[in-house]
Formats: sequence, structure tokens, C-alpha cells
Amino acid sequence: MRQGPGGSAVIRFRTAGLVLLLLHLLLVGWLTLRPLDVLWVNAANLTPFAGIRADLALGPLMAARRIGEGLLLLAPLGVLLPVAGGRLAVSFWASLARTVAAGALISLGIELLQTGVPGRVVDVDAMLLNTAGVALAHLLVVPLGRSRLRRKQGSPSGRRTPRPGGRPGMLPREDVSQGATPTIPRVGVAP
Repeated sequence: MRQGPGGSAVIRFRTAGLVLLLLHLLLVGWLTLRPLDVLWVNAANLTPFAGIRADLALGPLMAARRIGEGLLLLAPLGVLLPVAGGRLAVSFWASLARTVAAGALISLGIELLQTGVPGRVVDVDAMLLNTAGVALAHLLVVPLGRSRLRRKQGSPSGRRTPRPGGRPGMLPREDVSQGATPTIPRVGVAP
């Protein structure tokens, strides 16, 4: 990681993101992987959207509660994963794809771990809702946050100045010569 003006702030920002990410994952693990004392357990739901349709059949208030819980459980990952990554100059689509893929894998891991927990069953709709929550949180917070941080880091006018020879929109960077390129002497071929 390049150290420059604000380098220690970047490290503190990433460290805070990692700590919050760890705390959130511990909370999610505690909420989803502790055994439940129940008299009976529903069958595993492996049909996409079947559970959401069943929730909608319970009425709007109960459906909003259940679907909202599914969306909100892993939604903070949509913000915490990019913060922990610490990248400011990154493609919007690449960041979204990485974050959503990581959220989907974490949700899949939770669902698979729940197979061994008494009172818990696999629900493909929970995985879909968790992943959608990660994507929504990322879409709502990360692009705006990155643009504000770029403006703060950029020139006083708020516009970023491209580095010489760089693409427009790239963050400025100090180019420092690293010396001459080393050469390897050629060795002749033996007869």
C-alpha cells in the first residue's frame, strides 16, 4: 500500500472496516447458528421464491417483516466489505460484483452450516434475500461514499486532475523513478 498524505487515515479506515466486519459476522453467526428449541421444524426450502410466496400469503405486515429480516441480515456487508478493502479508485461494476459474490458465498456458508444446527433448516430464499440485501446496501451507500472521499482527496476545486499520460477520472499519483531497468547479460550457447 502506498503511503502518502493521509496514508495513516487510510490504514485506520480499513482497520475500522475490518473490525466492524468481524463484529458483524460474529453477530450474524450468533443469530443464525445457535440451536432453537422448537417442537417441529419446517422442511428445507430448496425451491426459489416458494418461501417468499408463502410469506406474502401471510399478509402484508408479516411478509414485510420476514422479507425485511432476510434483506437486512447481511446488508451491512454491502458497505463493510468495500470499506475493509480500502479501494477508492475502483470500477463500480467490479466492486459491486465482488461484494455481491462475497455476500452470496457468506450466505451460502451460513445456510450450509445451519444443516447441522438443531431447529434450523436450509432455505434458498434466505440466501436470495441476504444477497439482495448486500447488493442494495452497496448500491445505496458505496458509490456516493466513494465519490465524496474522492472529492475530499482531490484538488481544492473538487475536480480530480488526471495524472499525465493517465486516463481521465483516475486519481492523481506521484510517479517516482525507480532507477534504470536491470539487464541480463547474454551467455553464448556452448558448441
